[in-house]
Amino acid sequence: MKFSTVATDAFQKFQLNAGILLTEFDPTTATVDRTKIFAATSGGTSFTAAPEFIDFGEDVDNVPANTKELKVLDSITVTMSGTLKTADTATAKSLMTAADVDGNKVTPRADLVDGDFFDLWWVGDYSDKNGATNGGFMAIHLINALSTGGFQLQSNDKGKADFAFEFTGHYSISDMTKVPYEIYIKTGTAE
Repeated sequence: MKFSTVATDAFQKFQLNAGILLTEFDPTTATVDRTKIFAATSGGTSFTAAPEFIDFGEDVDNVPANTKELKVLDSITVTMSGTLKTADTATAKSLMTAADVDGNKVTPRADLVDGDFFDLWWVGDYSDKNGATNGGFMAIHLINALSTGGFQLQSNDKGKADFAFEFTGHYSISDMTKVPYEIYIKTGTAE
């Protein structure tokens, strides 16, 4: 059974549970401000960072595809998606991509403004030590998030509605080399 084993520190490196979505999170303090919870979710959250490449050798005779010296990373498309179970006017505005809130009314717009982009955090328990004070966490910071999935509502008979979401991180002209996501991983310590 030489190859039927697991690393001795495997449980210290598990990401546990569904995590939460936040509009603000400070990874240096790792505290959760409940007023910054974006919405309740169902079924977990999916995150994808998909690189897009340019292959300068693809149309050159005698050069095989995917020659590493001729491959350039063009951009990375990052998305966060899942299902929300709660919504308010701020959540609806975010899901509608471009919208304005006036009291209890959310009105869609036909143009984007800088305020339509926001930072979104997914934060989950990480490691075998995940107590309230020194617990480990994994956090994904989606930068300049914008709803690219639109506003979707699926009501359920005798149940709670589902709001499917997909947010995409965006680059900024102010720093075009900054990829629109970051990942933080901190192992918990004994309390």
